[in-house]
Amino acid sequence: MQLSKTEEQLMQLLWKLKKGFMKDILAEFPEPKPATTTVATLLKRMHEKGFIDYKLFGKSREYYPLVKKTDYFSKHVNGLIKNFFNDSASQFASFFTKETDLSVSELEELRKIIDNQIKEQKK
Repeated sequence: MQLSKTEEQLMQLLWKLKKGFMKDILAEFPEPKPATTTVATLLKRMHEKGFIDYKLFGKSREYYPLVKKTDYFSKHVNGLIKNFFNDSASQFASFFTKETDLSVSELEELRKIIDNQIKEQKK
């Protein structure tokens, strides 16, 4: 299951906070801040989808993520590779390096990351 754009924005805030009550979450939003009812609806949907949970403190709920940021984005990227690049990581890498404005130093940094990953997998 996937998050909508607005749910993803809210999830980013929860990953940053690690946990928070409604007032904490609202405080993290940039201006203009969304209505409390809008955020409550998003939180309810995200809870139903299994992305977040909460602890009750009286009538207040402290929300926290159930899904790690890295796990969510890993699935997202793998889905992109499968659906848009014929399940080919090399096609994705080719597109990524050609269609983004990466500098030579950024490309060299990517090469180092890939080289290190190759070394790790050979162990």
